Amino acid sequence: MGEVGTDFSAWIGRQESTDDDLGLAPARAAAATLDDSSASFVCGSALPPLWHWFYFLPRVPQANLGVDGHPQRGGFMPPIPFPRRMFAGARLRFHAPLLIGQSARRVATIRDVRLKTGRSGSLAFVSLHYGYYQDDRLCIDEEQDIVYREPGAAIPAPQLLDWPPLPAAACARIVTPDPRLLFRFSALTFNAHRIHYDRPYAIDEEGYPGLVVHGPLTAVLLMELLRRQVTRPVKEYSFRGLAPLFDLAPFRLLCTPQDGGYVLAAQAPDGAVAMSARAELAEAAA
Repeated sequence: MGEVGTDFSAWIGRQESTDDDLGLAPARAAAATLDDSSASFVCGSALPPLWHWFYFLPRVPQANLGVDGHPQRGGFMPPIPFPRRMFAGARLRFHAPLLIGQSARRVATIRDVRLKTGRSGSLAFVSLHYGYYQDDRLCIDEEQDIVYREPGAAIPAPQLLDWPPLPAAACARIVTPDPRLLFRFSALTFNAHRIHYDRPYAIDEEGYPGLVVHGPLTAVLLMELLRRQVTRPVKEYSFRGLAPLFDLAPFRLLCTPQDGGYVLAAQAPDGAVAMSARAELAEAAA
């Protein structure tokens, strides 16, 4: 394993472009996975916010996957040696919807790579920017934070406690993250990371108590809860992962209006916030 002082500055500024025709099949499969029975997608339909994650997928050859199922590092992403990888958060601005059936391009840029040592060991933070374009128009700006960690102590199973009372004006949804949901989301995003479907690997190799719920899945489920409450388009969305969720017990999603926008949270079985989020809506049409 490399040392924290390894210099990854050569990766800063590196870019990668990916084209996609935004076909109908992934959107229809996502609607089935998310139990969205109201969706009726045709060519020209707008992709719901965050559903662009079901496109521009990394089609890495099987021979180039690491033991954990992730693409081997050292191509576009820097060869950071720490094995635990987490999608820690993102900030998105939606300028215009991506339209199904029309070609689009994603341009990825590595903005920064930072290494540090904390109480839990060595960490590496990779900041990425994604620009999504259709007909040469910028449709989505996205900044992602990816965190790599050294192996650490095993994570205990969550306690099962009563959730706190709902805040005033909040709506909620209980999600049971069973292996079928995790498998389908992995398939939708072409994500072979074994912590989401290989229970012995997740427990014995990475120290988790069960299968890990994808951070992007939690972010999408929060967005879907919001979409069911509002009619105006989402203009901005940001989220931060605070702790992992597992397939061992249900978790609760919350959506609460605040200061003209919405605050959202995913609560673990013990009531702790596993993911926090914030959404701003576009102005109402005159």
